[in-house]
Amino acid sequence: QVQLVESGGGLVQAGGSLRLSCAASGRTFSSYHMGWFRQAPGKEREFVAAISWNGGNIYYADSVKGRFTIARDNAKNTVYLQMNSLKPEDTAVYYCAASNRVGLSRRLYAYNYWGQGTQVTVSS
Repeated sequence: QVQLVESGGGLVQAGGSLRLSCAASGRTFSSYHMGWFRQAPGKEREFVAAISWNGGNIYYADSVKGRFTIARDNAKNTVYLQMNSLKPEDTAVYYCAASNRVGLSRRLYAYNYWGQGTQVTVSS
């Protein structure tokens, strides 16, 4: 029903910035809440940020507040994660995900479509 493809990851020095993009297929993109999650090697996948279907509601993990910004452009079927002031502990594979639930959620189980992930590596 929907496919998600992340891009924009790479290697960056601590303090630098990256912008991740997630391109969604289908014309129903605007009906989905969207989220970003990340997973470091050997660790649990964790919530990063989420945005409601119309952009009116946004959640951030405490670890990224003030540094990361989530946004969406429904006309382009794309959600973004602007990452500033990057730290080595931000190193992970970053995944975008889509949710059909009524309410915006920080929980993995609320998201039923996932992208393939894009690697973000922050060097010190």
